[in-house]
Amino acid sequence: MKDARKRKGIWHADFFIDGRRYRQSLHTDNWREASSAIVELKKLAEAGKLTPESRTFSRLPFALAVEQWLEEKRPRIAPKTYLTEKERANAPKRYFGQTRLSEITAESILAYMRERTARGISNGTVNRELDVIRGTLKRARLWHRMADDVKPLPARSNIGRALSNDEELRLLRVAAKRPEWSNARLAMGLAMHTTMRGCEIRGLRWRDVDFLGRSVTIRHSKTKAGIRTIPLNANAWQAVLELRERIKVFYPGEPQPDWYLFPAGEGQGLTSPLNGATVTPDPTKPMITWRSAWRALTRAISCPACGELQQPGKTCANEKCKADIRGIKSPLHGLRFHDLRHHAITKLCESQASDATVMAIAGHVSDEMLRHYSHVRQHAMRRALDALAGGTFEGGAVTNSVTKSDAEPTKERQVLENHGGREGIRTPGLLVANEALSQLSYSPTSSKVSLAKGLGVANRGAKVKFPTHPRDLFRWAGFR
Repeated sequence: MKDARKRKGIWHADFFIDGRRYRQSLHTDNWREASSAIVELKKLAEAGKLTPESRTFSRLPFALAVEQWLEEKRPRIAPKTYLTEKERANAPKRYFGQTRLSEITAESILAYMRERTARGISNGTVNRELDVIRGTLKRARLWHRMADDVKPLPARSNIGRALSNDEELRLLRVAAKRPEWSNARLAMGLAMHTTMRGCEIRGLRWRDVDFLGRSVTIRHSKTKAGIRTIPLNANAWQAVLELRERIKVFYPGEPQPDWYLFPAGEGQGLTSPLNGATVTPDPTKPMITWRSAWRALTRAISCPACGELQQPGKTCANEKCKADIRGIKSPLHGLRFHDLRHHAITKLCESQASDATVMAIAGHVSDEMLRHYSHVRQHAMRRALDALAGGTFEGGAVTNSVTKSDAEPTKERQVLENHGGREGIRTPGLLVANEALSQLSYSPTSSKVSLAKGLGVANRGAKVKFPTHPRDLFRWAGFR
């Protein structure tokens, strides 16, 4: 065989495509099976789905290959994304270790997924780890061999949470009660009124704020579409002004353009009269997180006996009260900061803003992502269904125009039904009969079967039955 050689009783492929040499075992001693396998391998090589012999990436141990793959991706992804991907690669590295990429099979990957789920790892986490394995094997041009056998596990779709009016009012009221929650409160105000992500808010600098146009420019975002300019409404603008006055407490004068709106540095130092915390902010670095304040804010409850705001526990923190509060849980418990972005986009969609407007403000990429965030709350869907029961939608210009356009043909048809004809009655079926008559008068050779069929349709439900014989029909219609 020209493109194969037999070694120790086993056929091996050995051929060139576009100047690249491909060599690998065919794992068979049968000549016919080897011939068929070589044909398939050549098709894969021509499609770019087969690893040439000269490339050594597929021979690397998985632990080393995944590190190399991540380093190759690093210039094209955000630093935080790189750290996240590196953390996700830890579990696959421990499992596959020194196994060569070329030795990894669909069965071994499925076994890894079974082991992870058996340990209680969620399907979503396993799927994200599978993304790392798939990316590394694609880099080695080996994924096509197992793509049909290895599929992601079914995972719950978390589309986010939109706050009700009561929840929104409670969140605003509770956030204003503790000065140490001011960072989370101001960030919350920006997120709820601009649709900005947490990472976008932390990355804002004073040079990004347009004081004349009352807008902010997002220069670094999760996606390319996230780079945008957002006008600020009254609530968002008030949050920006408060941040500006707060930084002046520690650094008199106007903030520098390169300073961050949310500066880093929580620790020992001056006591801020605005937030009551001991901080030494460093405006040249961004705040890492407000997670602790956010968790405390959303989990805070009020004692039903004395009304004191506190964290959940067994008994009330008030020494004079000590009421049992073990069964009390905040309705905001579990609310993520990212849910504020979802809430803002939902309100935009409910305000009848166009998809293009919502996407320009929120920085969406596709209609699928827009649908992901813009599910309608239950009471909004109920209003729409109630409008259907009433026969019209509130303020629906399109519906009104469609109804109007439908009404005109109906009126015209009723005129045809109430006038004309020898009996003073004309049904829609007569239109079919007239059409059949006109065809017969203009085409004497027309089929009588077609005419009879038309008359049969006309007679269905008609008050006046038409003659079925053409001669009698002509006499009935007044033709001589």
